[in-house]
Amino acid sequence: MANLEILVSELPTLIQSLKLTIGDSNQIMEQIILINNAQEQLRNIKKLIVQELKFENIKGSAIATLPRIVTVASLFLPSVELVDPAIAGKFSHSKTQLSLTELQLKIDGWIEWGYFLQAIATDILSDIPFVNQLNSDINHLSIRTKFQIIADNLKNNLLFENFNLLERQIQKISSYQNELLELQQKLNYVFNTIKNSRSLLNILLAVSAFCGKSGFALEWLDDDHELIISSDGKFKELTDILNDCDYLQEQIAALIIQGDTLREQAEQALKKIEQESSKEPIISQHLEIVPKFSTQKIARSALFIASILLILGFGAWKIKEQSLSSAQEESAIAKFKSAQKLGMEAASLLQKPPHPLKVWQQAENKWHQAIILLDSIPNETSVSDRANKKLAYYQINYKSITQRVLVEKQASANLESAQKLAIEANLFVKNSPYSLLIRQQAQNKWEQAINLLEAIPENTSVYIQAKETLPIYKTNYAAIR
Repeated sequence: MANLEILVSELPTLIQSLKLTIGDSNQIMEQIILINNAQEQLRNIKKLIVQELKFENIKGSAIATLPRIVTVASLFLPSVELVDPAIAGKFSHSKTQLSLTELQLKIDGWIEWGYFLQAIATDILSDIPFVNQLNSDINHLSIRTKFQIIADNLKNNLLFENFNLLERQIQKISSYQNELLELQQKLNYVFNTIKNSRSLLNILLAVSAFCGKSGFALEWLDDDHELIISSDGKFKELTDILNDCDYLQEQIAALIIQGDTLREQAEQALKKIEQESSKEPIISQHLEIVPKFSTQKIARSALFIASILLILGFGAWKIKEQSLSSAQEESAIAKFKSAQKLGMEAASLLQKPPHPLKVWQQAENKWHQAIILLDSIPNETSVSDRANKKLAYYQINYKSITQRVLVEKQASANLESAQKLAIEANLFVKNSPYSLLIRQQAQNKWEQAINLLEAIPENTSVYIQAKETLPIYKTNYAAIR
């Protein structure tokens, strides 16, 4: 029991390492090694728990396991109460005690998360264009930081001492506005990709473009199987990034209008200087250009913002038509509720893995049906915002489950092929027990069968069967040699 308590005390560090930082692609392979090491240590703890439950009959006992885990969480944020509820699930919330059985289930979940991160890392490293784009994004400021720099430059009062400075300042304003337009296009790409893409890698690329030099890390899937990331020490869901995109688009539109106003005032000041210089020499000129918004200008600004939002496609997301048929609204609400129900059913099916292939396929089908329902909800309805947010998460879930189905299929295929090879090897020896060639062929088949069983991942439903069969196959292989 003492060894188990020592290993449990190391859980906070292990859990903290179960994340994948997306930024510098050269560090991804190093992270895969760290994740593998963490999983191995978690498996060792799990083995000790099994021994304790089996030989000491302490199934109902509880051990103080997670006060340090709370401390680990507080390293991310000032206090436990401020920990994001979604990420708190990774650290067993605020529990200070867990029974051995509860801890065993938690470890299964952490190991499963490690496999998910490894699969994503493998996909990233095998996609050269993806890696190149990552390495490019890490050399640029984040969208929010870039916006703030431009905003600070534009919002400062503009002071001009002479004619030449005034001309240069007008050029600066135009340059800032061009940069804002570029940011608008980038934000539009990030928003639409996260909202509409069904590819997890494409979504990660969009997040990479948003975070830039700050980078980001995949931290956890919350209780609704929604992806949690961290960047600059803050936890975010994908919905938060969508909201940030929406906010920044509105701010950029307002800044563009402010830039237009400043440029108009600067141009008027330039004309005034030209007129006065034509009458008499100017000894000193000191002009202060400050944004002035009349009622008429504010009205024009509001119309301009609305038009920009419509052009960028955000009008459909934020502006609801006042007149809407009750039948369409009721249909949208019904679809949203049905999609939520399917999502909860899928998440419920996947509790306490591993599961047979059939269960993974059922969950995959439910996520797919939920996506179809959410995708068909019109933008003008009252539930469209929530539907769009859920859609982004459900697409990630579907991608993850689809990958898991492929793993389960391959594991089942390995087991079936190994069993077939074992039957063939037995038949070979039985029919020609004294033929050296036949015995060599049988030996090869046993070796192939063993390799297939050893390749079956531990988190699959057929792993236990493969583990029990493997010693028998190895014995037969050794005997025939």
